[in-house]
Amino acid sequence: MRLPEGIPRMSSGAPAPKCPPASEANSGGAFRVPGGRPVGGLLLGAAVLLVAINLRPSVASLGPLLDEARLALGASATWAGLLTTVPVLCFAAAGLVAPAVARRAGLRATIAVALAMVAVGLVLRVTAGAVLMTVATVIASIGVAAAGVLLPVVVKTSFPARVGLLTGLYTASLQTGAALAFALSAPLARLLGGWRPALASWAVLAVLALGVWVIAGRHQSAHRALPGEPVAGRSLLGNGLAWIITGFFGLQAFVAFAVIGWLAQVLMDAGVSRDYAGVLLSLLTIIALPISLLVPPLAASRPSQSGWIVGLGFCGFAGTAGFLIAPSAAPLLWALLLGLGMSVFSLALTVIALRARTGEDTARLSGMAQGFGYLLAAAGPLVFGLLHDGTGGWTAPLAVLLVVIVAQTVAGAIAGRARHI
Repeated sequence: MRLPEGIPRMSSGAPAPKCPPASEANSGGAFRVPGGRPVGGLLLGAAVLLVAINLRPSVASLGPLLDEARLALGASATWAGLLTTVPVLCFAAAGLVAPAVARRAGLRATIAVALAMVAVGLVLRVTAGAVLMTVATVIASIGVAAAGVLLPVVVKTSFPARVGLLTGLYTASLQTGAALAFALSAPLARLLGGWRPALASWAVLAVLALGVWVIAGRHQSAHRALPGEPVAGRSLLGNGLAWIITGFFGLQAFVAFAVIGWLAQVLMDAGVSRDYAGVLLSLLTIIALPISLLVPPLAASRPSQSGWIVGLGFCGFAGTAGFLIAPSAAPLLWALLLGLGMSVFSLALTVIALRARTGEDTARLSGMAQGFGYLLAAAGPLVFGLLHDGTGGWTAPLAVLLVVIVAQTVAGAIAGRARHI
């Protein structure tokens, strides 16, 4: 995907870009100012953060209520595993095509449609039986994936001098959305009279984000980012570093989605109450908030991010080992450690932006890393569930998770080195 001449090149010695002609002013793409200055301001920044908040509740809200939904619908455990896997497969598919769609339809319009899909999918999935719930989950997940792939492009092209800061802020917002969904889904089910209205209520966030995003887009309509005509660009499929980054992203997502989908059941089987399991899951995300705010700017200020990645990987390994060896002995400690480890997600996004020199390469790398990465991550909840069904316990699934965390840390250490694709 090729960006217009107004996008600043990040490599040294590049000529100063020119202002786009007036005929290009309303192309409806992303938002930036010629010369690489941040142009979004508070309104665009708020819109980005609200979009980010919607990137996890559609999945995270299912965990605490999945057994109730399965019982009410008369569905099998296989269906429950499929429902937790389908979103990740959608993330993979949409991640691969979202940059191309945005190149044709415009970045602003593509993200707006994605948010509308999230809202519609969240409402539809509770209106009927298991089949419609699965289909509606696909709709919402495609919207989530498209928005998630394109947000790094907005950050790179709209706030080129603040990539670490904005990445940290929107990662923290994403984690906030997940924390709210984990902690509030069960109480909302009691307050609203069941799991159906509780799950549907998360559509309110998507509608709010859509409204602010549209307003921000109109406010910034004098600036463009993605061209309206498809332009061929170089492929990253033959780039070794791009594949390492993709592996790093995919492995950390494997861990995250396995935890999101199944850790509540692990805790409840260990004797932890449903409400406390939801609180512990929310703590996994809450602990990542300060990390997401502080670490990406610090890491981005240095040539290499490998040390941070290895440190967080060690925390994730320790927390998972605690759940494996003695899950009920100190669940709060294990949850805090695992939450620290899962906050490496913010560095995975930071690495995507830092290893690419330009906005167009960021779009390609983001699409590749999230597309193929989520395809790998789709195996997380599925393998976890299959191992549990096959062994009747949680030892084998958690042991596999430990191996994946080690692989993730190794790939992340390589991806964090100061190089460019």
